[in-house]
Amino acid sequence: MKKKVVIFSNIFPEFEEKLKQQFEVVKINPKLGDVDQQIRDAVQYAHGMIGAGRRLGASQLETASQLEIISTVSVGYDNYDVAYLKQKGILLAHTPHVLTETTADTAFTLLVSAARRVVELDGWARAGHWQKTVSTQEFGVDIHAKTLGIIGLGNIGAAIARRGYYGFNMNVVYHGRQEKPEIANAFNARFLALDELLQQADFVVVTVDLNETTRHLLSNAQFAKMQKHAVLVNISRGAVIDEQALIHALQQKQIFAAGLDVFEHEPLQQSPLFELDNVVITPHIGSATLQTRQAMNQLAYDNLVAQLTGKKARYLVN
Repeated sequence: MKKKVVIFSNIFPEFEEKLKQQFEVVKINPKLGDVDQQIRDAVQYAHGMIGAGRRLGASQLETASQLEIISTVSVGYDNYDVAYLKQKGILLAHTPHVLTETTADTAFTLLVSAARRVVELDGWARAGHWQKTVSTQEFGVDIHAKTLGIIGLGNIGAAIARRGYYGFNMNVVYHGRQEKPEIANAFNARFLALDELLQQADFVVVTVDLNETTRHLLSNAQFAKMQKHAVLVNISRGAVIDEQALIHALQQKQIFAAGLDVFEHEPLQQSPLFELDNVVITPHIGSATLQTRQAMNQLAYDNLVAQLTGKKARYLVN
């Protein structure tokens, strides 16, 4: 008898077809109503799950009696109750590394766009305001040779630092749970306390995981320490930043600008951020290229199939 796999969000069609050749497959369909109830019904006799973007914990998985693995098509796993999965003996696999460079590209795109006011001035020009040579009112801030502060020097943070150091001759500083000389030495990065980094950096890029210690890591007190010409970029998780505090800082010109790919509540709707010219907003597109999403789907598929066929998933969280 084939093992049963639940697909709980859209994955690339070719991988769905491959799974159907190997397993009994059930796909959750939001058009059919209560998704959590669909999941509870489907996982009762399921052995594996694959997908992304849905919260999975006790409420959704209480009926699972033989679930071996959840394979998420993402590197982040804050949507999953890891403690509960461990208690139930359910493995969680994710997809690191394959999205590192693409996400770093997104971070630097936001950094450059916010610093040089690309989105704002695109709209300004299209609206017919370009009647003469631009004045100081339209000026941005320089990027080259400035100080780049990375909060969270993991794989993605290091890729961003590399772009700044080698591409823009930037001085790199970083903060995290611990010093990482084996990574930092490649671009002469200095480890600083968070407050020191905020005070010194011209550009602050947030790349930490979301957990209880990083939730609202940056709030009113932290924004008050940043330089008025500073640019903030967040590509980690929205809740790492106190969004209301950031809106206040942008409204009051405490910092120059922000580039945001993630938000406390997604999709972002009816937000004061939409009214601000000094913020660049993208709809959580950090890894959103065809090549990278293909690689993420491949790795998530490989993780799932390996674990369900007697091997071991390559990248396990727990």
